[in-house]
Amino acid sequence: MNPTLRKTKIIATLGPATSSAEMIGKLIDAGLNIARLNMSHAPHDWVRQVVRDIRAAAAARQISVGLMMDTQGPAIRTGDLPAVLDLKPGQKFTLTVRGERSEELHSVDVNYENFVNDISVDDVVLLDNGTLRMKVLTKHANKIECEVLTEGKLGSRRHINLPGVKVSLPALTAKDLADVELGLELGVDFIALSFVREAKDIQQLKAVIARSPHRPLIIAKIEDQQAVLNLNEIIQESDAVMVARGDLGIEVPYEELPIIQRKVVKTCLRVGRPVIVATHMLESMIENPMPTRAEITDVANAVFEQSDAIMLSGETTVGKYPLACLEVFDKISRRIERSGGANYHERADLTNPRQKLVRSAVVMADELQADAIVVITMRGNMARHTSWMRPRHSPIFAICDSQVIADSLTINWAVTPVVIPFNHEDPEKTIALALETLVAKGMLRGGNTAVVITSVAAGVNMVDAVQMRVV
Repeated sequence: MNPTLRKTKIIATLGPATSSAEMIGKLIDAGLNIARLNMSHAPHDWVRQVVRDIRAAAAARQISVGLMMDTQGPAIRTGDLPAVLDLKPGQKFTLTVRGERSEELHSVDVNYENFVNDISVDDVVLLDNGTLRMKVLTKHANKIECEVLTEGKLGSRRHINLPGVKVSLPALTAKDLADVELGLELGVDFIALSFVREAKDIQQLKAVIARSPHRPLIIAKIEDQQAVLNLNEIIQESDAVMVARGDLGIEVPYEELPIIQRKVVKTCLRVGRPVIVATHMLESMIENPMPTRAEITDVANAVFEQSDAIMLSGETTVGKYPLACLEVFDKISRRIERSGGANYHERADLTNPRQKLVRSAVVMADELQADAIVVITMRGNMARHTSWMRPRHSPIFAICDSQVIADSLTINWAVTPVVIPFNHEDPEKTIALALETLVAKGMLRGGNTAVVITSVAAGVNMVDAVQMRVV
């Protein structure tokens, strides 16, 4: 058996540093499982080319690589400024809407129509990812008068966060809808919905996807206080969840961030949703060839919690050392996986007989210290359940007869998808071909023990079954 299979999946965002066909191949060879396309910075022509290159590189290597489209979401931003403003604590600053800019020097327009309606006196406004803080003093007509709390420089089109403020922005902007249509056309495997605030935001995206023959999985990004309040409903409605620590770390008190991360991971592992930990994991490696000790510990913690995936953003879009970042993720993941995990899945809420059957198979594999769990799966669900149960020793080989299903499993912990044709009349022949294929790929070898989850004939019916096989 291949002893180097990593259980934690790696997601890397593509950008100027990594979007060439050559670099995409190198990322896949370095262990990339899912390529993320950040639609905040992705022209459609670029997306089309990158998707072709990823699919071609994966096909050439006969492996599955997932494609994630990440929507921009309803971002609140400042408008254009003639020059960068140098702001000092105690200064007054005016935020305006609908282009009614103040004549004062310290003023900027905001792109959000209901800004004045949603915000209240004494609320704090954060600009430029929290580097500038202002307190609302008064509001009238289309203007908000603020007091600057922290020193800093303000440029054009800076991001605005409103911690604790319930904003009335749409879940999907016109740009998001156009981007989603492109993703459906290109057959992306995952769509990550930014700034999810409640379950109906996910339902709105599902309604858009329902009109398409291609059905990507929906990832809910948890990145504001309202999402944390509605966490259980959001997780139940989504196919997977991302702890998006960039905006989340601005929106909530920073000391709460690790508590929220752990709560999201625990909840996902209780109900069986894949979970991603993202943002600032190796931020220093944008400029430096080695991670900080704190970053190493942060990555190790996400792996110990048994998150399905860990994600790189700026590190691989504009960073100087994208391949080194993958190597760091890979090395830390393998080492921490050998030392055990938090085992939050032990409190799993199993709601149907198939989930309980899979748990029995994983218990058998753990007791046998089986070399693999082989899951013959049509739609991927049995493989997802197996991943949810976090086998202690055994890698999971998901045997599919569809490349689309195989690519959708690239997010699941410990799952390696393998595509073969199925023999629907004789399931035993499918099992035999699956084991032969795994041996041919070097994933199993003669004498290995495998627990097989599949369907078998019982008279005229097909029933789920768990078997132990020696290869």
